[in-house]
Amino acid sequence: MGMQFSVLASGSTGNAIYVETEQHAFLVDAGLSGRQMEQLFGQIGRNIADLSGILVTHEHSDHIKGIGVLARKYQLPVYANDKTWSAMEGMIGEIPTDLKFSFGMESVQSFGSLEIESFGVSHDAVQPMFYVFHEGGKKLVIITDTGYVSDRMKGTISNADIFVFESNHDVEMLRMGRYPWSVKQRILSDVGHVSNEDAALAMSEVIGDRTKRIYLAHLSKDNNMKDLARLAVSQTLQEQGLAVGETFSLYDTDPKIPTTLTAV
Repeated sequence: MGMQFSVLASGSTGNAIYVETEQHAFLVDAGLSGRQMEQLFGQIGRNIADLSGILVTHEHSDHIKGIGVLARKYQLPVYANDKTWSAMEGMIGEIPTDLKFSFGMESVQSFGSLEIESFGVSHDAVQPMFYVFHEGGKKLVIITDTGYVSDRMKGTISNADIFVFESNHDVEMLRMGRYPWSVKQRILSDVGHVSNEDAALAMSEVIGDRTKRIYLAHLSKDNNMKDLARLAVSQTLQEQGLAVGETFSLYDTDPKIPTTLTAV
């Protein structure tokens, strides 16, 4: 089957993405409780015990809430860069030393036929990074939790078969919403989250000949809606000369319902 994946949960209440090959299976973040994570795995017909490890992006609670519980219960290796380890250790409880692994930023680690590449993003965490999965000539990119997409990031993620791409907020909904001004400033900043339009502008520069699917991820529950995100991204891409539905399509993600397990 080659590489397959499912966005188990995505949003401000918790994030987790499952990626598997014939030999290995990884979880990118576990931002929900252990029980919720087990239920999500059940919905895609997979077992947490079969994981090769958990890859951590950064120390915010909506990405690490279940990591300690799952690592201890299932004896799972956990991979994070050294600064993220230091920042999150007090939040996830004790993890045995033999399950703690370092995954440096801007580096590649190989697991059989699977190569996992890490790259830095711009977010208000100590050293946030996301991942590109390469296997069998296929490329899966996960990029959320960034205030902007730099040229360096674009070079790393360009021309993926599948993107899981942040489309966090509608700027007007955020400006008019109930959040305190300090929180609004943080979200809108270069270390916050990308808006629907900014996400689409970045997408327009990295979509390539082999790109087939883009999953809109990490939508704010207060400042965005699935239909609005899809419409805004589609319109902006069309303005950039890229027509959704011709060579690639947009897909929703959800805070509680996993996407169908899909081949990359």
